[in-house]
Amino acid sequence: MRTHFVGYQSVFSAQIECYVAFKRALNRRYVSEEYALRLFDQYVVAHNITTITDVSAEVVDAFLASRPRTRPRSYNHLLGVLRQWFGWMVRQGYLPVCPAFPRPRRATAQCIPFLFDQTLVRRLLEVTATLPDRPKGPARAITYRMIFLLLYGLGLRVGEVSGLRCEDVDLHRNLLIIRESKFGKSRLAPFGPKMAAELSGYLQQRQAHCPNLASNSPLFSFTANRAVNPTTISLTFHHLLPSLELKIPPGVDAPRLRGLRHSFAVGTLLHWYRSGVSPGDRLLQLSTFMGHVDPDSTAIYLTITSDLLDAANQRFEQFAIDGSIKS
Repeated sequence: MRTHFVGYQSVFSAQIECYVAFKRALNRRYVSEEYALRLFDQYVVAHNITTITDVSAEVVDAFLASRPRTRPRSYNHLLGVLRQWFGWMVRQGYLPVCPAFPRPRRATAQCIPFLFDQTLVRRLLEVTATLPDRPKGPARAITYRMIFLLLYGLGLRVGEVSGLRCEDVDLHRNLLIIRESKFGKSRLAPFGPKMAAELSGYLQQRQAHCPNLASNSPLFSFTANRAVNPTTISLTFHHLLPSLELKIPPGVDAPRLRGLRHSFAVGTLLHWYRSGVSPGDRLLQLSTFMGHVDPDSTAIYLTITSDLLDAANQRFEQFAIDGSIKS
């Protein structure tokens, strides 16, 4: 059970507070990372370390060993937070060298994410249409249908969809206004005529169920003023999965809600390949559209699939043919 946090107590307290403030000044939420630094702060206090320079590589190794992480990703996250913080300490002149010098990381399991194509999304929407209403959940079918369409069709985060308000839908300019999303960023998400028709129809149905709907009301809600929680959306999604009777290939991860956003990114790249567009020239645009800090974050979504490999091979073959003709 976690105890109530009363502040940093170690010899590093001032430096950690300054570092966390620095990260948040960059519009980083820095929640899980701050918790990792709290753990290290508590470890330093418990082991009576009173001088900054007393923290050696052995101390860092002992701390990591005291925090067993069964999942490689959790271990690597903890190690990465410490490395970045110690690097900052060195750059600020608090430490002469970084004690957390490079060491092999535990091998992270390589599992391909499950991706949805248009056929699977149609099946998901068909199953969603069968959702029954509840006393505290009217119009569940049309609500979740629109939610899943936005997740897949525009690649939005589930938190962004949950946070939408009616006034954020601009049907005159075909834009969604995404406010204060991840990293505190806001952006505009344009959409095409098909999505515009879907949103227009949904708003009409929403207005029919709530005649006194205010412009600042949540776009997706089963109550007067409370938006559908992202966790509730995820639970509903996983409740519907068995009805799809999906066949998951070996080495592919189980379907997850964020897989709809991932599928949008991969589908966009595949469309570019097939249209003769260079993905490298457009990656910054996709990164901006999806609300990423930089294109490197977007590249994580671009999983290599058999369709992508075929499209890339066709592109290379055409390049080779054109090159031989010119020569």
